[in-house]
Amino acid sequence: MSPKTGQGFLKRFKRRWSPPPFNILENDKGPYPKDIETIVSDSEATHNVYYTCSGPGVNEYPANVFSLNRRSGMLTVHQPVDREQFPVFKILVSVFDSNTHQPTDLPLPIEIKVDDVNDNAPEFAGPLQFTVQERCSAGTVIGKVIATDRDEPGSRHVLIKYILLTGSDLFNIDGATGVITAATNTLDREHLVTVQIKDMGGDANCLSSTATATIQLTDINDNPPTFTKASYDVSVPENEGEKLILRIPVEDKDLINTPNWISKFVITKGNENGNFRIDTDPKTNEGLLYVTKPLDYELNKNIKLEISAQNEAELNGTTAKWMSIPVEVAVTNVDEGPQFSAPTVRFIVKENTPNGTLIGTYTAVDPETKSSNGIKYYKTSDPASWITVDKNTGELRVANTIDRESQFVKDGIYNITVKAVDASSKTGTGTVIIQVDDVNDNVPQLPTEDLVLCEKEGALGSVVVVAEDKDQPPLSSPFTFALPSDNDGKWSVSRLNDTAGTLQQMKELPTGIYQVTMMVTDLQGYGREQTVNVRICQCRNGVCLAKDRSMSLGGLGVLALLLPLALLLLLSESPTTIILRYADDIIHSYGYEGAGSAAGSVGCCSDNGETDNLDFLNTLGPKFKTLADVCRKS
Repeated sequence: MSPKTGQGFLKRFKRRWSPPPFNILENDKGPYPKDIETIVSDSEATHNVYYTCSGPGVNEYPANVFSLNRRSGMLTVHQPVDREQFPVFKILVSVFDSNTHQPTDLPLPIEIKVDDVNDNAPEFAGPLQFTVQERCSAGTVIGKVIATDRDEPGSRHVLIKYILLTGSDLFNIDGATGVITAATNTLDREHLVTVQIKDMGGDANCLSSTATATIQLTDINDNPPTFTKASYDVSVPENEGEKLILRIPVEDKDLINTPNWISKFVITKGNENGNFRIDTDPKTNEGLLYVTKPLDYELNKNIKLEISAQNEAELNGTTAKWMSIPVEVAVTNVDEGPQFSAPTVRFIVKENTPNGTLIGTYTAVDPETKSSNGIKYYKTSDPASWITVDKNTGELRVANTIDRESQFVKDGIYNITVKAVDASSKTGTGTVIIQVDDVNDNVPQLPTEDLVLCEKEGALGSVVVVAEDKDQPPLSSPFTFALPSDNDGKWSVSRLNDTAGTLQQMKELPTGIYQVTMMVTDLQGYGREQTVNVRICQCRNGVCLAKDRSMSLGGLGVLALLLPLALLLLLSESPTTIILRYADDIIHSYGYEGAGSAAGSVGCCSDNGETDNLDFLNTLGPKFKTLADVCRKS
C-alpha cells in the first residue's frame, strides 16, 4: 500500500499485480457474454477501488469485444473472435481509489491470446503448371506444389500432406514437400494429374483441397535433319558471284519452328578458298548454296563439296549423328576479256617530274592463252590528264606537271583507270595508283588581307602573322621569320610558334596602313621576301572603328564647306599665321592667337565627333553670325 501525504497519494508505486496472459478459444460458440478471469489489485486491501480498461477490443477497433466490471474486476468476452484476423489483444487495466479517484497501483497491460482451431482448409499457391523435357530420366524433378494454410503457423493445423489422386503411374509426389518427379523415362506428351493437399498431416479430422496440375513436355532434339537425296551435282559459269546455285531440302521429326527443327547447314569440305556460302531459307528450312566469290575455269574445273545438315540446338537423348552429303560443282568455261597482272598497281612519282618520264608499265593477258598479243590499252579515267598510256605496250608516262598540292590528289594519292581490249573487243579494267611524293616547290605564304593593330595610348602594339605552306613536313613548317637588314627600325619580328611570328611595333606611329616587308623561310631555308599590310587604328572589340562616308550634309557638313571662308575672315583680321588642312586620319594641334576655340578642332579626326549641335556658333562673335545663320537654315 502506498503511504498517504497531505497532498494525496504519492505517484510512486510498487507493482503488486501481474496476472498471466488470458486465453480464449477462436470462434467459441458461447453462450455470450462469457467470463474470462477476475483481475484483482493488492491495493484493494487498503483502498475502496474501481477498475477501468482500454485498448483494441474494448474502446478501439474491434470495439465491444471485451468489458471489465468496474467493481469486481471481472473480464468478460461478448462475441466470437477469428484468430486469423485478431490473434492477440493487448489491453490496459487501471485501478483507482473510489473517493479520491487517484490511481492506487500502476496500470496493468494484459494480453488475451486467441487459441487456434482448425477452421481453414489448406490452399494451393500459384498456378499448377510444370514443364519438363520429353524422355527425361526417372527421378527428374518436374516441379513443386506449394500450399498455404491460414491457421496458426507451427501447429498441426498447418501440417500439409501432398497426395496424387491420378497419374501415379507416371509421376511421384513427396507427401511432405510436394515435389513432383518423373516415375518413368517414357514421357512424351502433356499430362493432367490431380493433386490433393490435407492439413493435420492427413489425420482423419483434417481439412483438404483438390486441384489439377498440368505437366507439359518440351521437345528435345532427338531427331537430326535428314536429306531427301544422297548427293547433288550442279554447274555454274565462271566469273559469276553472289549467285544461288542449289536448294537442298531436309526433313526433321522434331517440333516445327523450334531450335530442334530449324536447320543449320555447314560446308565441311571443299570451301577452303571461300568461294561458297550456304544459308537456311527461313520459310522452307532448305539449305541455300551460293557462289560468293567468282570461280575460274582455268584454275579449277570441278569442285567437290561436303555439306552437313545440323540444327540450332545440339542433339539430345539420341545416339544419332549429324548427316552429310557430297555436292559436286562443275565450273563451265566463259570467253573472258583480258586480265591485268593485278587489279591495282602502285607507282611512286615525285611531283614536277618532267613530261615524258616513264613511270611504269601495266599490262594484261588473255586468261585462256596467257598471252598479251593483240591487246590494246586505253585510259578511261585520268582527272587531271597527267598520264599517257601507250596503247600497244601499256607504258605509263608523265603527260603534264604533277602537283601534289592539286585538288585531284587526296592524301598524296592520284588514281587513273586503264582499260585493256582484246581482238574480239572484250575488255578488262585495272586501277593505277600513283603515290605523289612531295618536293619543296612552295614557299610559306603571308596573309594578303590587312592585319589590324589596335592603337593603345602610351603603348607599342603587336600583331600575329600566320604563314601557310602547301608542302608537307619536313618541306614546310617550322617557319623562320625575319626583317630585311635595311629595315627602317619601326618594326621587329620574332617567332611565336611553328607557323606564326609576332610583328612588334618599335616606335609610336600614327594611325594608317603600313607595308612591312619580311622574309619567311621553311624548314629547308626556302622562302622569299613578302609584304604584309598592317592597319593601325582605333578599335572596339578588336575591330577598327568605321568612318562615316555618307555624302549627306548635316550642319557640320555645311560648316566644313564654309570653313575656308571663315579662315579667310580670320586671316584678314590677324597677321598671325595659322598653320593647318592636312594629314590622313591624324589628329593635329592648331595655333590660335587669343583664347582657346570653343569649336575645338575641325580636323578630320576631331575629338568632338560628328554631331549636329551648333550651339557653339552663338559664342564665336559677330563676324561668324552670318555663317551661323546659314548653318542653321541648312
